Amino acid sequence: MVTAVDVQHVSKSFRVYRDRNQSLKATLLSGRRAAFDRFQALDDVSLEVPEGSTFGLLGRNGSGKSTLLKCMARILNPDSGSITTRGRLAAMLEVGSGFHPELSGRENVYLNGSILGMSRAEIDRKFDQIVDFSGVERFIDQPVKNYSSGMYVRLGFAVSIHVEPDVLLVDEVLAVGDMEFQEKCMEKFAQFRREGRTVVVVSHGIEQMRTFCDHAAWLDGGVVQAVGAASSIVDQYADAGHAVTAGPGGGVRFGSGEVRFTKLSLVDEHGADATSVRAGAPATVRLWYEASERIERPVFGATFHTVDGVHLWGLHGRDSGYVPEAIEAGTGTVDVRVEHLPLAPGGYTISATVQDQSCTHVFDSLQRAGRFTVLGGDYLTSGGILALDASVGGLREH
Repeated sequence: MVTAVDVQHVSKSFRVYRDRNQSLKATLLSGRRAAFDRFQALDDVSLEVPEGSTFGLLGRNGSGKSTLLKCMARILNPDSGSITTRGRLAAMLEVGSGFHPELSGRENVYLNGSILGMSRAEIDRKFDQIVDFSGVERFIDQPVKNYSSGMYVRLGFAVSIHVEPDVLLVDEVLAVGDMEFQEKCMEKFAQFRREGRTVVVVSHGIEQMRTFCDHAAWLDGGVVQAVGAASSIVDQYADAGHAVTAGPGGGVRFGSGEVRFTKLSLVDEHGADATSVRAGAPATVRLWYEASERIERPVFGATFHTVDGVHLWGLHGRDSGYVPEAIEAGTGTVDVRVEHLPLAPGGYTISATVQDQSCTHVFDSLQRAGRFTVLGGDYLTSGGILALDASVGGLREH
């Protein structure tokens, strides 16, 4: 495995002043320096980001995620330890970072692009693509101080990704863009992955992390709690860091509660509850919910695990192109359809989530609350988890 970002024993602390003097005069009159405490933002952090992966940093506010990202971007210098990166690096860490408010959008594209290492000729060549991606064509010659926060984000992010970096660092900025822009960003990230580029992202949208990231690290109090496959780290973080309560079907749940799942199950072609399905056959998972208020643009999703916790598959409405305009207070159902279930005979569990349209806020996440069994079918398997439509044959002697 080639490492794109190698973080070794990194620590970083900041001064937190208790009664900071506001002027030189106040300092002289008090006869002493301002008192302060040390805040340990990062404490002996070590992790490796594989090249070509999308790597998520999870943790509560103040856990050290953004500080680590700024150290990776060389905006901050660690007190101790080292960080090495392979190839060209670009960072989108704050809304409008690198922009001058008095300059126009056009001028800031050239300014920000040059800060990120692009030549004027390269910016000239990519300028139209940058503006088109940002969607601010009408305002490109207006001072950016008149831009909304969303316009700031779109233009700044458009510049960053057109640097064509080997490593892109992103800190929560996607939560500010609208849904269309977020989808464009996701498509760009997918393109980066196909091209073998590396993305390191900080986000509070943990279900988005599960489907979007390959690997993840969980930080708490500046200390790495776990590093590994994104689905596993998200589960650990969700169980430890949220108000987890018992849910129906023996599952556990967390979320703000405006919408809550009441049941998850397999249903047959008549809509009746089913406990089993044959390998390779169609399968429908039904999510029953109850909403206490109207919710705009909810994003529903479902996930399958093995009974011993291996994450197999997940899909939510944004990725499949189905996001209702709204759901009203009351009860309802959402179906997730699999045309040919490619699972080997055995037992499996169902989890479900419902989030806001940006996938950064979880209304309800009900984990492993539904169970079903896969029976033998037309899809044959000699071992493993999957049952694929496959055969052995075609012998040719040479």
